[in-house]
Amino acid sequence: MNVQYKEHVAVRRLEGVPPLPLTAGQVRELCRILTTGSLENPEYYLELLVNRVPAGVDAAAEVKSAFLAGIVRNEVECMLITPEYAIELLGTMVGGYNVDYLLEFLAGERYAALAAEALKGITLMYDKFAVVRKLLEGGSEEAYSLLQSWAAAEWFTSRPALPPILERMVYKISGEVNNDDLSPPKYAATRADIPLHALTLGEDRFPEAILRLQNYRESGVSAAFVGDSVGVGSSRKSAVNSLIWALGEDIPYVPNKRRGGVVIAGSIAPVFFNTLEDCGALPIVCDVAAVQDGMKIIIDINTSEIRGEGGEVLTKFTLNPPTLPDTYRAGGRIPLLIGKSVTQKAREVLGLGEEDIFIKAQRVRGASVQGFTLAQKIIGKACNCAAVLPTEVCEPKIGAVASQDVTGLMTRDELTELACLKFQAPLTIQSFCHTAAYPTSKDLETHEILTDFFVQRDGVALRPGDGIIHSWFNRLLLPDQVGIGGDSHAHSPLGLSFPAGSGLVAYAAALGSMPLKMPESLLVSLEGELREGMVLRDVVNYISLKGSELAAGRESLFSGKILEFEGVTSELTVEQAFELTASAAERSAAGCTVELSETKVKEYLQSNVVLLRRMLESGYQQDAVLRGRLVEIEAWLASPELLRRDITAEYARKLRIELDRIVEPVIAAPNNPNNTCWLSEQQAVEIDEVFVGSCLTNIGHFRAVNEILQGGKIGVKELWIVPPTRMDFEQLQEEGVIDSLRAAGARVEIPGCSACMGNQARVQDNARVFSTSTKNTSNRMGTGAKMYLGSAELAGVVALLGQIPTPEEYLEIFSRKITPNSERIYKYLDFSELYD
Repeated sequence: MNVQYKEHVAVRRLEGVPPLPLTAGQVRELCRILTTGSLENPEYYLELLVNRVPAGVDAAAEVKSAFLAGIVRNEVECMLITPEYAIELLGTMVGGYNVDYLLEFLAGERYAALAAEALKGITLMYDKFAVVRKLLEGGSEEAYSLLQSWAAAEWFTSRPALPPILERMVYKISGEVNNDDLSPPKYAATRADIPLHALTLGEDRFPEAILRLQNYRESGVSAAFVGDSVGVGSSRKSAVNSLIWALGEDIPYVPNKRRGGVVIAGSIAPVFFNTLEDCGALPIVCDVAAVQDGMKIIIDINTSEIRGEGGEVLTKFTLNPPTLPDTYRAGGRIPLLIGKSVTQKAREVLGLGEEDIFIKAQRVRGASVQGFTLAQKIIGKACNCAAVLPTEVCEPKIGAVASQDVTGLMTRDELTELACLKFQAPLTIQSFCHTAAYPTSKDLETHEILTDFFVQRDGVALRPGDGIIHSWFNRLLLPDQVGIGGDSHAHSPLGLSFPAGSGLVAYAAALGSMPLKMPESLLVSLEGELREGMVLRDVVNYISLKGSELAAGRESLFSGKILEFEGVTSELTVEQAFELTASAAERSAAGCTVELSETKVKEYLQSNVVLLRRMLESGYQQDAVLRGRLVEIEAWLASPELLRRDITAEYARKLRIELDRIVEPVIAAPNNPNNTCWLSEQQAVEIDEVFVGSCLTNIGHFRAVNEILQGGKIGVKELWIVPPTRMDFEQLQEEGVIDSLRAAGARVEIPGCSACMGNQARVQDNARVFSTSTKNTSNRMGTGAKMYLGSAELAGVVALLGQIPTPEEYLEIFSRKITPNSERIYKYLDFSELYD
C-alpha cells in the first residue's frame, strides 16, 4: 500500500488535487501497518487513518470503526492509539458503523463517559436514538448527560457562528452563469471526484477562474463568487461542489469535501440557491451593479451592507430565508434539519419545553377562507393537512425519489455520509441513462457499484439501456404524490415533483421527506385549439416567448414559481403533459402541475400496472418495493380521485395562452433555451446535424420523423435517433420504424440521453444543430456548436431539407405527411394492449 499510495499522491499532486479517500482495502492494510512494531514515520500513517477515510457508512469507514473498536476492547494493540483516543476518533466519524460501537461503550462501565462525550457531536442516530432512551430508563447517568447535550444543541452551539463581518475578494462574471459553465457536461464522469472536477469550472467561458480563486485563497482572503444571474440549468450539485471547493473550507475528518463559501448575485436559480444552503454556503441575492471584479469587499451581516475597502456602501441585502446563519453554522441545511430533530427528541424525552436556540423559520398562514391551488393541496396532502401556502415552511412526505448515473455517485457519497443503510422513501430508483450508450470501463464499474448500493438499501435499479430516468419516474409515480429527482427535468405530470441536488435527493431517499419553503404558484391557462401543424413543443416555446415579452427585461416571470397548467390540458395524455412539465426546468420554475382528466390518468396507470408486473417477471430488484408500488396504484384505480384547485385560489400571476395565436412553429435560437422566436425569424440556415431524442420526446415523435422522411434521404450530415425508453425502442422496432429510419441514413442509438447532455456522445465541433433536446447552452452538445431547439416534427423537416425551412415549407410537408396519419402516429404506448 505504501509505495502505490505514495505514487497516487504524487500523480494527484501534479494534477493540483489531493489524493482520493482511502478504500476499504487500503484502510485494512493501513490498520495492519499500525499494529506492527516501530514505524519510521508514525505520524504519517496516523494522519491517513484520522483524515483520509470517508465518513458515514462507506466500506472504508466500516473497517476503520471495527479497528478502533478492537483497540477499545483490547482485541487490537496499537502503540499510537490508546483506547481513550480510539473512542475520540470514533466520535469524529459522523455516523453509521461507529454509532453501534459507541453505544456499546456507553452501556459499559469503563468508557461510558468518554463514549457519551463522543456521541454528543453525532446527530445521525436514526433508530439508535431509542437505545440511548432505554439506557436512560435504566438509570444511566452518561445517557442522561448525552441527552442533555443534545437537548441544548451543543452539537450546534460548539461550532463557530456566522461572523458578523466577512472579508472577501470579488470574482465576478457578468451576464448569466449557467450550471454548464460551472460543471461542463463533457466532464460528467469526474463529478463525484470533487477536487478533480472543480478544475473544469468555467473552462469554456472563464478558464482563469480556478487559478484566480486559488490565488485568493493562498493570499489569506477567500473569494466571493459574484454574478448577475447564477445557477440556471441542470447539474446543480456538481456545479455547487466545484464552487464550494474553490470558495469554502475543509470539513474536518471528511476528505475531499468543503463547506461554506459566499455567492452573491442579482438572481440565483431557486434549486441552486437551496443546494448552496445544503452545502453550508452563504447565498446572497442583491443588486451587484457596484460590486466589481477584483474588489476587496466587507460583508456586514449586522447592517446588511456590502461595503468597499474604503467603507463606501456598494449595496444592501436581506438574508432570506432568515435561517441562513444557522445553516451556515451547522455546515448545511441538511445537518441542521437532522440535528434539530435530534434536539427536539431529546427535549421531549427530558420533558423540556420548546428550544430558543435556533432561528425560527418564517411561517405565514393566509386567511382561512382563501381557496387553494393544486400545488398547495398536493403539498398539503403530503404534510397531512388541507394545504400549504406560499412562504410556509414544511417537510412533505416523498412518494418517489429518482437518481441518475452522472450524479448517482455523488448521491451515493451523500447517502453514506448520512449513514443511510435503508431508504425510508417508499420508492427510490436509479438509472443509467447518461452512460449506457458508450460506456467506458469506469462507467461499467459504476453501473455495478450503484446497482448494488441502491438494491442493498431497498432501492430499484434500472438496467443500462432501459432509457431516460424521467420517463420511468413518470411511470412509477402516483397521482397527487410528491416526488424528487436528481435532475432538472424531474417534473412529473402526475402530482408535483421537484428537481434537486444530490444532497437533497439523498436526504429524501434516506428520510422519506424533504424540506420545502412553499413557492408561489403561477397559473398558465391554455385556451382554444392549436392550428394545423402546431404541436406541444411550439406551445412550450411560445410560453417562453410570451413570458419574455411580459417580463420586458425584468426577472423571469417563472423563476422560483410553481407553474400550474390548466385548460385544454384535460384533453392531453400523461405522455403529452410531460412536455409541459419538463420544460419548467428551462424556465427556472420550482415545480409544475398539470390539470389532467381522470380518464387519461386511469388509462396511464392501468398501463403502468402491466409494466410493473413485467418488471417483476423480469427479475428487477427490489421486488418487494415494486410490489408495494403496484398495490398502491391498484388501490388508487379502485377508487380514483384527483385533487383539483379551488376556484377562489390565489396566484402570484395568471398567464393566458391563446393557442390559436401560435401561427407558425416557435423555436429556441442559439444558445439559450429562452432565446425563443418565430420560425420565420430564422430562415435559410443550413443545418449540419439533427438530434431527435431526450426526455421531451415520446413514441409518436419518432413515427412522425419517419413519416416525414418516407421516400427521401436525410439532407444533413447526421440525424441522431434516440428513443427515450427501451419500451419505445422495441415497439418502434416491431413496427419497422427503426429499420426505416436507418435506411434513410439515420444514426440510431440505444435509449438514453446521448448527445442531449453531451457527456459522451457529442456533435461535431462548431456544428449547426437542430435538436429536440432540453437545452442549447453553449458547448453542451458540442464544442462551439450553434444549437436550435424545436419540435420533433420540425426536426424531421430540417433533416429532410438540410436547413431550417420557411413556415410554408414546414406546413406543406406536415399537412401532406402528418395530418392524414396523425391517429396512427400519435398512438401512445399502452402496455395493457401490448403485453396482456
